[in-house]
Amino acid sequence: MNNSSKIQPWILNQSNWKSVKEVQYEIAILPWGATEPHNYHLPYGTDTLQSEIIASKAAELAWEQRCKVMVLPSIPLGVQNSGQMDLPFCLHTKPSTQLAILHDLLWSLNRQNIPRLVILNSHGGNDFKSLIRELQPQFPKMFIGVIDWFRLPECVEFFDSPGDHAGEMETSIMQYCFPNLVLPLKEAGTGKARGFSLEGLQTKLAWTPRNWTEITEDTGVGDPTAATPEKGKLFFKYLTERIGEFLVELTKVEPGDIYK
Repeated sequence: MNNSSKIQPWILNQSNWKSVKEVQYEIAILPWGATEPHNYHLPYGTDTLQSEIIASKAAELAWEQRCKVMVLPSIPLGVQNSGQMDLPFCLHTKPSTQLAILHDLLWSLNRQNIPRLVILNSHGGNDFKSLIRELQPQFPKMFIGVIDWFRLPECVEFFDSPGDHAGEMETSIMQYCFPNLVLPLKEAGTGKARGFSLEGLQTKLAWTPRNWTEITEDTGVGDPTAATPEKGKLFFKYLTERIGEFLVELTKVEPGDIYK
């Protein structure tokens, strides 16, 4: 995938005060990823890179429909499981730290009359729902939402076996968007993971976090061998178009008027 060399005015890191000061922005998008190992073949920044490029393309599509959206600088820090946080350079951020970051960003946006914030989350360990529930009453005039794009049920329409972590889906997206950062698949581990032994955990009657070093040897969960750039391209197009449509739809109603 070729990234444009032109300034993209929907990305804050590329924008300047001259272009921003006369615009009444309707939505801010916050890409949120993590910094962690992704099997042997994908980079530590996989989640953050994906959140940035998905947010950028979706914002571009919305911008083309006159939606005044701005992509904020990404947050590369995620909540990690036991085992993961012991691996070198796997950076763990507490949910309470994420809450503080979100609060401060919302305080700024609210003061600047930017009424909507959409978090574009790429890391399964990040759970923003409870944080949003805590913050929403403090900013009652704002829309605060999250898109966990990797949880879309449509993933199975594009991939034989998407995988949880550095599997077919993530690998395909990275092959398409950042081919220079992906090692040949012959370098990848199998992504084979141990499951729970308790039936209640297998059937999701109960939940507990997985200890990463107990379930996987290569840090991957999901077989990447069926990944291709072509699959990544098709899914990326579908995903960004759908998110772009949502952003446009969101601007057509006031933040507090989203119900039928």
